[in-house]
Amino acid sequence: MRSRCLVVSLALPLYRTPFFTCATLGLALFLMHSPGAFAETPFTLTSASFHSGKVEAAQVFNQAECKGGNRSPQLTWRDAPAGTRSFAITMFDQDAPGRGWWHWAVAGIPAKVDSLPENASSSGFLTKLGAVEARNDFDTDGYGGPCPPPGKPHRYVITVYALSTADLRLAQGRPALMFDHEIGTASLGSARMVVNYGR
Repeated sequence: MRSRCLVVSLALPLYRTPFFTCATLGLALFLMHSPGAFAETPFTLTSASFHSGKVEAAQVFNQAECKGGNRSPQLTWRDAPAGTRSFAITMFDQDAPGRGWWHWAVAGIPAKVDSLPENASSSGFLTKLGAVEARNDFDTDGYGGPCPPPGKPHRYVITVYALSTADLRLAQGRPALMFDHEIGTASLGSARMVVNYGR
């Protein structure tokens, strides 16, 4: 190994010593073989609509016993995986009885987009992007905010998916469960957050 380093050092400017060259080469080899040396930056999701992990009144459903603004949350995501061609978003209540409760599913968000404003669902913002929204478990298209029965707060999982395709061939108003299945077939990675709401 010493002779190889000396040969390399001779090809470099005179101020580079064999020791310097060997040390530099050794460090480079160490970094190349170190776990996580070239790890990608994590795919992350944040929201300005939630504070301390709790759902605000603006995002709560607005029917029956629930009196909220029913505005879809502001979302921002960063560092999607390489090869991402579009994004999809779901919001799911994992504590609802039975199989859980779908509050939102949207697909076809262009890859150039990295955030949604608050109320993107009903304001027409998503439609202008060419995105499509599922029928949620309230039996309405688009976003339907939290409205759990009185008692223990529920956990709502909001997930942004990076997809390998720009077209899942999903139509507006198809069931959220169908959206979830098709999203899963094309997912390159996901970023999620969990927020709580009870009444």
